[in-house]
Amino acid sequence: MLKKCFPAIIIIFLTACQDSKSKETSTDTSTEQPADTHQAGSDMEIMAHALNVKFDTLTWQRMVPELGERSTEINILRVDPKTGATQLLIRVPKNIHVPMHWHSANETHTIINGTFVMECDGKRDTLTAGSFNYIPKKMHHQAFTTDKEGTLLFITVDSAWDINWVNGPPKPEDFLIKGN
Repeated sequence: MLKKCFPAIIIIFLTACQDSKSKETSTDTSTEQPADTHQAGSDMEIMAHALNVKFDTLTWQRMVPELGERSTEINILRVDPKTGATQLLIRVPKNIHVPMHWHSANETHTIINGTFVMECDGKRDTLTAGSFNYIPKKMHHQAFTTDKEGTLLFITVDSAWDINWVNGPPKPEDFLIKGN
């Protein structure tokens, strides 16, 4: 039976989402125009606004705190309030295995730096900086970093981001590549 991600990741994800929403609404008003509003029947609609996030201001959350410095880290950049579509960054240290899992939404990865080995439907491909991949919702996949370098990924999902572990919630040691 497929199980949802273990509680630590859920708590980190929800905390990161909350942090992201507070960042999104607490922008510098000296350069932002007020939101345009108009009455649409009985519903009030708020027009979208731009969001700029600088890399050096990001707050990273460890996804597997038990691994300390070896933990993958996440930063939720934005969550669409209507669709749940999410944009996020993940930093993965070298010698890490992300066990077989799937998501309820379609997912994309853009490799910002480093090397990421993706396995989708039993086929492995090595992706380097600038590479992109698309994974349809519910497709089983896993990933690995190399023994030479970690990876920084920009990830999008077209609805709420979740992780469904194929073989049940992994233990912290399941993320470490054996022998390293």
